[in-house]
Amino acid sequence: MKIAVVTGATGFIGMALSKFLLKAGVKVYAIGRNKYNLNHLQNEGAIPLCLEFKDYKKLQVLINQDEQIDVFYNCAFEGGFNGEALKDYNIQISNVKNACDIVAHAISMRVKKFVYLSTINVIEAMDVAEGNNCSPRYTCIYSASKIASEIIGKTLAHNGGIQFMSALIAMPYGEYNFANTLPNIVMNKLIAPAQHGGGRLKLIKGENLYDLIYIDDVASALYSIGEKGRNFKSYYVGHRKLITFKEIICRMKDVLSSDVYLDFGAFSDSSAVDYSRINLDELYNDTGFECKADFKESILKTADWLSKAN
Repeated sequence: MKIAVVTGATGFIGMALSKFLLKAGVKVYAIGRNKYNLNHLQNEGAIPLCLEFKDYKKLQVLINQDEQIDVFYNCAFEGGFNGEALKDYNIQISNVKNACDIVAHAISMRVKKFVYLSTINVIEAMDVAEGNNCSPRYTCIYSASKIASEIIGKTLAHNGGIQFMSALIAMPYGEYNFANTLPNIVMNKLIAPAQHGGGRLKLIKGENLYDLIYIDDVASALYSIGEKGRNFKSYYVGHRKLITFKEIICRMKDVLSSDVYLDFGAFSDSSAVDYSRINLDELYNDTGFECKADFKESILKTADWLSKAN
């Protein structure tokens, strides 16, 4: 891979991916809306393009058409995995339109590969669609937009003559994630209970399999997909061996030496990913990727960043 485009480059995953690509010697066109983060990426060697979704049609002019784009990464999604946007169907329907338009732009630019960032939560939405889950969470609205974007995107890409693959990312965590995601909520509670409601953390029973993936591993996995991923594949981005939600949270508490009481079972287990529907080894088999981040080290680094950010 010599040249890549990264949309959503100023977000949590997009920033980490852009930095990883730059360190690997890849020329990066970083597209985003946060001028501060774009300036940061420019200082590290990226070519910044500050664009709104409606302006993406300008890419064919702004990017040198004599250059062959090896991989086009689409990390851009309005609202991200955060708060009210998850259940706002107007935002999510708009996201589908934006994602499809971006594929169309990539086809016009004659890119070799298109890599779409999706989520492991699509499995829950698929269960709902098949009638296997009669208690869908609002997260399914967000996940349904990811599924629709992928299906339409693959169809457009196939007929447009470019390769398309997607990454079903497990719950990511790490520095510079400003979203109110589960890892941040739990770590904030464990490191600063007085600021986050006291010394008891209410949780689900947690006997279901679960996965957290450190942001450095996410970036490395996406690089591997861009380099060696196979056309039309949807790769699970996470660990090949899983443990339960309860085990993960207990390990996190031990790493942070927290006295907070973990109240497992305070909430009912509303949903769980059916990992039997996923090939956990496919990304490794096709590209050789394996998660390498040390759990203790990555949790401590993230917790230190959260403490400072707070």
